[in-house]
Amino acid sequence: MSTAILTGPAVAGSSLEDDLRSLGFDVRTAADAAGVARELAATPARERVALVDPRFVGHVHALRLALTDPRFPAAAVHGALTAQPDARAALTRALTAYAPGAAAPERGALAVAGATATPGPEVHLPAPDGSAVLPDALADALGAEDIAVHRPELGVLVADVPEDAAGRTEAQARTRAVDDEKVRLRSAVKARDGFFTTFCISPYSRYIARWCARRGLTPNQVTTASLLTALIAAGCAATGTRPGFIAAGLLLIGSFVLDCTDGQLARYSLQYSTLGAWLDATFDRAKEYAYYAGLALGAARGGGDDVWALALGAMVLQTCRHVVDFSFNEANHDATGNSSPTAALSNRLDSVGWTVWLRRMIVLPIGERWALIAVLTACTTPRITFYVLLIGCALAACYTTAGRVLRSLTRKARRTDRAALALADLADSGPLAEGLAAALRGVARRLPAFAAPALALFGAAAVVAVAALTSFGSLWAVVAAAGYALTSGLAVARPLGGPLDWLVPPVFRAAEYGTILVLAADSGVNGALPAAFGLVSAVAYHHYDTVYRIRGGTGAPPHWLVRVIGGHEGRTLAVTVAAALLYEQNQGFTIALTALAAALALAVLGESIRFWVSSGAPAVHDETGEPA
Repeated sequence: MSTAILTGPAVAGSSLEDDLRSLGFDVRTAADAAGVARELAATPARERVALVDPRFVGHVHALRLALTDPRFPAAAVHGALTAQPDARAALTRALTAYAPGAAAPERGALAVAGATATPGPEVHLPAPDGSAVLPDALADALGAEDIAVHRPELGVLVADVPEDAAGRTEAQARTRAVDDEKVRLRSAVKARDGFFTTFCISPYSRYIARWCARRGLTPNQVTTASLLTALIAAGCAATGTRPGFIAAGLLLIGSFVLDCTDGQLARYSLQYSTLGAWLDATFDRAKEYAYYAGLALGAARGGGDDVWALALGAMVLQTCRHVVDFSFNEANHDATGNSSPTAALSNRLDSVGWTVWLRRMIVLPIGERWALIAVLTACTTPRITFYVLLIGCALAACYTTAGRVLRSLTRKARRTDRAALALADLADSGPLAEGLAAALRGVARRLPAFAAPALALFGAAAVVAVAALTSFGSLWAVVAAAGYALTSGLAVARPLGGPLDWLVPPVFRAAEYGTILVLAADSGVNGALPAAFGLVSAVAYHHYDTVYRIRGGTGAPPHWLVRVIGGHEGRTLAVTVAAALLYEQNQGFTIALTALAAALALAVLGESIRFWVSSGAPAVHDETGEPA
């Protein structure tokens, strides 16, 4: 339950109380600031509280945006203010400054709904008068106390506090002139999305989102339905029959429709949650990987075609593409002087309508990618599906990575310590690389600016090439993995603040995943590739979990977890050692990969579920529009 306090005398004929109750508020009234203070103190500390001027005229959706979004500690529009528990103490201090004596301090502390809070910075506000808009004054005061007050973009929506009857009539006319339900539906769709999603899914999925909202369904339920649909699609693909492939393609598109619907439902009803952010982020990967596995099983059952290497290659390539996106964005998230001729050219191209959609399609975002997979599954074979997917994703990776390298080389940006820390977390260095980094820190300081990505690339290329070019079980692969640990430690021995240092995490991902893929493919052992697929899936989940924790502002997974699972260099060395020790045993390598995959999955999933369910991390939803 949330509480709304109307801060002044009632206005005849106003439907404001009904509007607030429709948004789930328990409505109370207070004639003055002292009355507001009493009502605020009577409201339990765990509840959200809203202050609304009774003269408010505007759209219900304007109030919804200002008063019900769970992502912000405080939010406001003209005439309305909300504060969640974290901002309640500051709100009481602001109220005291506005009307001295309205909420008197007690023994040096301020009473806040049954709790006490120490006084904050002194705030000076103008004395109240009959025409003052108390919520607006208090919102300004919260901002002065460094409380981030979210002010939603209203666009054509109306939020006004008229001072007289004529102004009220005019504001009501402006309100009637705009259908806020149409605005709400339109804003439920991401402002920036792929071509397929924008023109083939969103025109009707928004109405599915509204249908779900009116029946009390939550985004998490829709997200779960999307996952189940994709898993059924993977099961249909695993049958290896043409009807099964056709059904799989149709169900995959249905899963994507639900995947779009869950985000639109969250935006439509402002049902953002920590758990929802985690489910939305991780289920996309689970769906895609499960479908790849289903295609590989279907190929084997339908015609005896072994495409596990292609399925694993598709997963590796797609994951590395995502890490490139994440690393580049984190490196430049808060960089200063962040401009370049390449970025200026990109902005100019965006001004030409058709180039915007062409460039979004080239990168094969999730909508285009899933549509491609669905059509090829229904019409061709799993092998052709994977060939086309690999070629398309490889071209997209070359396009995006080349553009970002050019931007990084031509811009004069200063990256922050926060960016360097995020890149270090994304690197996922284990105890071996960290120990070498500490020992080689003096050497690293004398290396040139581009040393970190160069060393990472050299070590990565060496370990993958040696694993591919030598016979399975060769000790040279172990030597190369040890050398890779050395170059990895040297690469992260100093802060990753160079212009191309964002390349270090994706290079590490390519090295680890690529080594596992090559060794499993070269082993010729029955079941090695499916076991490698499971191992890479578990490790990739850990890397995605790291990304979304950083995005949510909660930092990387705990250091003990990274150490327990070995870091990228430790896992790479462990797999090469397993290949060298078990190459003469029939199923030994497969058993080793399976055991390692199971142990990693238990560790990373257990810690991830504990964190996202119980940590109290902020509710974050992907509004960037970046391709998934």
